Amino acid sequence: MTTPSGSPPPRVRVTSSRKGAATMRSRPVARELDEQTGLGDVYLAGLMRAQLRLSVAVLALMVVGLTALPVVLALVPATRTLTIAGLPFPWLVLGVLVYPTAWFLAWWYTRQAERIEQDFAEVVESS
Repeated sequence: MTTPSGSPPPRVRVTSSRKGAATMRSRPVARELDEQTGLGDVYLAGLMRAQLRLSVAVLALMVVGLTALPVVLALVPATRTLTIAGLPFPWLVLGVLVYPTAWFLAWWYTRQAERIEQDFAEVVESS
């Protein structure tokens, strides 16, 4: 549809088909969670999915990291007898790389889990 001058009509924002219609107020998320409604279940499922994704990611990183050493020792036999600064290579890797890496992953997991929970709490409080 165009105006007589050939230009399109100005845009109009339609908020309700009825003049003076009451706006719908949604129920707070906290109430949905307390009453265990379908919407509350969706919110909880989203939280649990995010937590599961984080847990699986950390677990996968740990498994890959811990299985890498036996694979390297099996594929490169020279690493079995290699010594660095008087310490056997496998012990050095386990003592110097694995534990700090595990500590870092635990720290990162905690930070991310707290962030996920904080985001969820903000959603609950903002509604």
